[in-house]
Amino acid sequence: MLERAQIAPSDLHDRDNRIPFAKYVALMRAAKELTGDPALALHFGEAVSISQLSILGLIGQASDTMLHAFAQANRYIRLLVDVDAATSPRYLAKNENGRLWVVDSRLDANEFPELTESSFTQTVCWSRQIGGKPLITEVHVTHPAPAYRAEYDRILQVPVFFGSERNAVLINQAMTTQRIQQLPRYAFGVLTAHAEKLLKKLEGAKTTRGSVENLLMPILHTGEIGMDAIAAKLAVSRKTLFRKLKDEGVTFEKILDELRHKMALEYLKGKKVSINETAYLVGFSDPTGFSRAFKRWTGLSPRALRHSAK
Repeated sequence: MLERAQIAPSDLHDRDNRIPFAKYVALMRAAKELTGDPALALHFGEAVSISQLSILGLIGQASDTMLHAFAQANRYIRLLVDVDAATSPRYLAKNENGRLWVVDSRLDANEFPELTESSFTQTVCWSRQIGGKPLITEVHVTHPAPAYRAEYDRILQVPVFFGSERNAVLINQAMTTQRIQQLPRYAFGVLTAHAEKLLKKLEGAKTTRGSVENLLMPILHTGEIGMDAIAAKLAVSRKTLFRKLKDEGVTFEKILDELRHKMALEYLKGKKVSINETAYLVGFSDPTGFSRAFKRWTGLSPRALRHSAK
């Protein structure tokens, strides 16, 4: 399974580490194929508590009430899985005609419905263990009913509506104040302090642009640089990479162009390589094409820039 998902065993040594979402998708699908269990995501959610997977689950166990646990889940969900969402926070509580809904705003959810299956199942099963009654009384999912529909009924024990307009669950409002605190209040403070450190580290990570530049640098000289290849190295789809860069106000083409400009200046001003060698190092097979690009960047020819730097 690890080989199919391209996950190194060493990646799993740090319990706070996260693997790229695309690799998790590959892992789940490899597991489904190798076990022959199409309902594996449901069975995983039924059998494995979130507290076994992430600090987020432990914080939930140390929360005062179900409502408190929900608030913590929204704050620390990115420590468990980082996916594109239409809103922030990802889970939205909506009171509609006296009925309380929690809506998962994850984008393109039908591309990987297994995450919806496992997360909704974990929540239903966990809440039933806490209070004897489910926190969730209805489940709505956007994907169509699968062949193993009966497993939804057996495990969730609440009405499930397929092909819905949103991924959402109807909350039993009486359960929102259900006491939890399976762990001491002291544990809540210790766990959230550690989670805040992890969240700060995550939020302070390099931008998508920085990640793209780091991947482009060692292959810049090849000239064979495509957005699809970089997206694959980042373990995201081309569509997701485009969206992330757009959110930062930049395009892949602009990053590539500006990186070539920056590196060309460094090579030429360093005077350790020729103009033709510089053209090659920044990915131009034709020195004439490099000269045109350089004049667009600086208003000077490469030769004029080198002379001016003397």
